[in-house]
Amino acid sequence: MYLGFIANLLKNCSKVQKRTFSKGDLITTYIEKRNQLCILESGSAELIRYDLNGNKIIIEHYNSNDIFGEIFYRISTNNELFVEAKTNCSVLFLIFDNFDGNCNSICDFHNTFIKTFPSLFLKKIIELNTRIELLSKRSIRDKILSYFNTISSKDRSISISLPFSLTDLADYLGVDRSAMMRELRSLKEEGFIEKSGNRITLLYKK
Repeated sequence: MYLGFIANLLKNCSKVQKRTFSKGDLITTYIEKRNQLCILESGSAELIRYDLNGNKIIIEHYNSNDIFGEIFYRISTNNELFVEAKTNCSVLFLIFDNFDGNCNSICDFHNTFIKTFPSLFLKKIIELNTRIELLSKRSIRDKILSYFNTISSKDRSISISLPFSLTDLADYLGVDRSAMMRELRSLKEEGFIEKSGNRITLLYKK
């Protein structure tokens, strides 16, 4: 993946900090409003928020080479956003303000990363728009099928593996877990899907 190549360049930049995290660790928060950009070098993580009732909401799910950070959420909020490690992770941190300046020691990062950064931002915008479209679905069934279609298109397969547990899927879709499970059973009984653990086959796409 091209971003993996960029990450390798980034590791040699004197303004980049690399840190490792264990499963369940807090990677970063967005409340401080830093111009921070992060690259998930390895592992998986989630951007989460807790509402006033203490309910967990998964905003985004990240895999290796995904980018995240406060630069994508320049909004005022009293609800703090957290990025939590779902597995052991390695993360590269860079303050966005540093992009305008050169390192004390010359590195290939500034020559390569800055040129490709607009395309990375475009990819992020597409991902966020996809997320908005998913959450705009009115019914639980529509949200489930929209999510399955997104993963299927990304993997180019009608057989997909969910990247997280069903509990986390409910949090990601913003729906009640029990209601979601009932809808999954209905989809299976009606012949829309086959389900084995976290493996889903989309029969309606055959």
